[in-house]
Amino acid sequence: MKLRSFALTAALVLTTSAAAFAQSGSTIYQRKDNQQDRISQGVRNGQLTPRETTHLERQESRINREEHYMRSQNHGRLTRQDRRILSRQQNRESHRIYRDKHNYRHSRY
Repeated sequence: MKLRSFALTAALVLTTSAAAFAQSGSTIYQRKDNQQDRISQGVRNGQLTPRETTHLERQESRINREEHYMRSQNHGRLTRQDRRILSRQQNRESHRIYRDKHNYRHSRY
């Protein structure tokens, strides 16, 4: 009886951990998509100049490369520390996007 309850508990923990890992990975991807959409929307509305857009896109590219490197170091997975670092970088990038979209410099398209 104890063995069965132990096995069920272990299965539950593994399932929960896998779901949490999948969710954390999707959160990173969702944030990348959201930020990319915000940049695109700023270009369409004329809120971002070409120079600001180039800078923001370059920063996004750097974050993506760093994520790729982190995953390659850990067999395709991100450690808790990696996710923390990427989240912090995405937060900073989000603030840059907001700042650049609301600085009242308009594109001359």
